[in-house]
Amino acid sequence: MKVWKLYILYGITCLFLAMGKTSYLYAQTTDSLPSLLADTPKKVTINTIFVIGNEKTRKNIILRELTIRPGIEYDWEELLLQIVADQKKIYNLMLFNSVEITPLMTGTEQIELLVSVTERWYIIPQIKLNIADRNLAEWWTNQNRDLSRINFGAKLAHYNVGGRNEKLRVGGQLGFIREFEFFYDKPYIDKNQKHGLAFQYLFFTQRNLAVKSENNRQIFFTNENEDILRRNASAFLRYTYRGSFYNFHFVTFGYTNTRINEDVLEQNPNFFLHGKTNLGFLALGYTFRHDNRDNVAYPTQGQLLNVGLMRYGLTGLDDVQDFEFTLFASKYQRLSNRFHIASGLSFNAFLGNRQPYTLVRGLGYNPYFIRGYELNVIEGQTTLVQKNSLRYKFLDLNFDLTGLMPIEQFTSLPFKFYLSGNFDHGFVQDRNRLPENLRLTNRYLFGYGLGVDMVTLHDMTIRFEYSINSMQEGALFINVRAPF
Repeated sequence: MKVWKLYILYGITCLFLAMGKTSYLYAQTTDSLPSLLADTPKKVTINTIFVIGNEKTRKNIILRELTIRPGIEYDWEELLLQIVADQKKIYNLMLFNSVEITPLMTGTEQIELLVSVTERWYIIPQIKLNIADRNLAEWWTNQNRDLSRINFGAKLAHYNVGGRNEKLRVGGQLGFIREFEFFYDKPYIDKNQKHGLAFQYLFFTQRNLAVKSENNRQIFFTNENEDILRRNASAFLRYTYRGSFYNFHFVTFGYTNTRINEDVLEQNPNFFLHGKTNLGFLALGYTFRHDNRDNVAYPTQGQLLNVGLMRYGLTGLDDVQDFEFTLFASKYQRLSNRFHIASGLSFNAFLGNRQPYTLVRGLGYNPYFIRGYELNVIEGQTTLVQKNSLRYKFLDLNFDLTGLMPIEQFTSLPFKFYLSGNFDHGFVQDRNRLPENLRLTNRYLFGYGLGVDMVTLHDMTIRFEYSINSMQEGALFINVRAPF
């Protein structure tokens, strides 16, 4: 069927709906299902699936996300539910501003399926301007808003190379941390679209370096000559297997080499544990990921499970020999059109009692945090955090910029605002019980407060939160991205 005929059929279906002659479904990724008409057929067969609006994205990338198949008879109510689920899967490719799937009645129990997408802008040259610290609060309070700690550079990112959902990122950075990065991700290397590969190379240098922590704050060091204190080069190859729509398997193999200035060892003789200025090791890891969220950037419904095991040191020549286990689990439940609950659990554990400082984990290092402790680092071998938010969407706006924006992908500017009540709690176990950090390690910690989340173009999220921790310290914090 030609595209112009499809549009005519689309219009006739809408007209029939207005006259009460047939039924028509129009459901976006975040809308609930409409009520069904009395004359809805109990079963339907899909003849053909059409895709429109994909000027750059290849059709097979979109069809890969569909559970629905042509030539199969479906129960009508089950089909409607599956259409909404398939819309969410296509939207979570992060390639489109909007996704609509519409069944078009062509007979008593025959339909065509129309998948309509609006593409995003995929090639994005970026001017990089960011702070070198863990978060804005760390830079603003602990580092006294030091402008020398601002990084600047440029990055070119292509989020849909060849229309195949391939990601390419090349960038350089000057300033506090000088960096070069190359990243390429090909999600499917086979005809059945189940196997993928990704490669990353990263090199950076630092003249100012966090060499240790005291009183649960990072201690930074710069020598008199402002020499480079750290050179880091790493390369990783990742294999992906996607056997079903929501389950992913990742196997990662990589090598990291880090060189430090001798002055660093004077500040912290245990920076690398073995007393040398060079640390090199191979790493091999496996990760299982189950992701069934309605929006991967800011979920309001669904669940996520991420379990990983990483082995550092594969030969006797490696400078690190350790295992790291990670677990992320989150649940999102919509209570109504405006209310939803988000709850997440994060767990991290090393087998060894001591780690090189470049591998140290704990609260304050992304993604492990308790709201109210943004100014602190709480380091140890085991970290457990449980986060909770009750959110209320109090404003949902969408500005039409058609007359102002010449680029179609930016003619719609959405804003959603959520009021959130938050409560986080957890602990960090330091088996070494370092006396300089005992104030917050090996004890139960919690934080609570209120916040406002703003979600805008391409699901970018900015959070404004006032939090109070278990030490009764309160402050206003500004963060980018959803908390979990």
